Amino acid sequence: MTMPLVLRTAIGNYDHVRALKDGTVGSERVRLDFVEVEPITRAFRRMVRGMEFDVCEIALATHAQAHAAGKPLTALPVVLMRGFHHGAIVCEARSDLRGPADLVGRRIGVRAYSQTTGVWVRGILHADYGIDPATITWITEEDAHVQEYQDPPNVLRVPPGRSLREMLLAREIDAAIGLRGMARGEARTVIPDADAAASAWFRGNGVYPVNHVVAVRDALLMEHPWLAEELFRLFSAAKAARLPVAARTGVMALVGGDPLPYGMAANRTSIDLLLAFTARQGLTRDTYRAEQLFATRLNDST
Repeated sequence: MTMPLVLRTAIGNYDHVRALKDGTVGSERVRLDFVEVEPITRAFRRMVRGMEFDVCEIALATHAQAHAAGKPLTALPVVLMRGFHHGAIVCEARSDLRGPADLVGRRIGVRAYSQTTGVWVRGILHADYGIDPATITWITEEDAHVQEYQDPPNVLRVPPGRSLREMLLAREIDAAIGLRGMARGEARTVIPDADAAASAWFRGNGVYPVNHVVAVRDALLMEHPWLAEELFRLFSAAKAARLPVAARTGVMALVGGDPLPYGMAANRTSIDLLLAFTARQGLTRDTYRAEQLFATRLNDST
């Protein structure tokens, strides 16, 4: 009997992958040897800098930068994390910011300039509100996962010993993207009625933003031509075994059907828009298309 291919794997702990991690869903051809990394974003850095994993969750902007730097990785259209980001940019509750137009010339915090949520927010601010990212000073906690990328001159680091949350509450920065752990009443969204704005945005362009996908080492895909399809089958079966949490929220009412769709057909528009934002913001030199970064064997997947 042929032994299964053992793949060192780093994936976050989501409802929609739990059946893979607990063995409910499996394969005779592949065994995923899970390595727990907390937070999972640390695995992205380890993957693109040291190729530590065979299969790894990765942020889409990081994957685009990895491709630009010649990293031997290919993504699968398995979207492990996604969401609407109009509400991701917040200011201190008593801030004088009245809306996105007031952000010009201000200081905005974000974990890293290349963070995918930040790319989405900057893209939305530029496309829908006319806010050029170059008119803002970006305050970050860390550099890009892809070591070859250097931040632009208007990107600065937080002072030693400080955090973006502390700086926001002290009004040393005017807004921040993707902050966690804010208490009720400490902050408010910069975009007024952000949920309604996100709903209108989706209804206008049909884009359901993609954040994290699954990446596989190129050498494995070349050595095992069946691997991309088998991994896609496994992740799809795991998701079917446990309905995502998102399905129990208002997301399903907005996007309809599957609140976390896999496959190129369901995600190409969102992926291509994020890749366009990535290039416009100088994170990659070229504007890539989904087919350049994802397994072509799965181009017709639904």
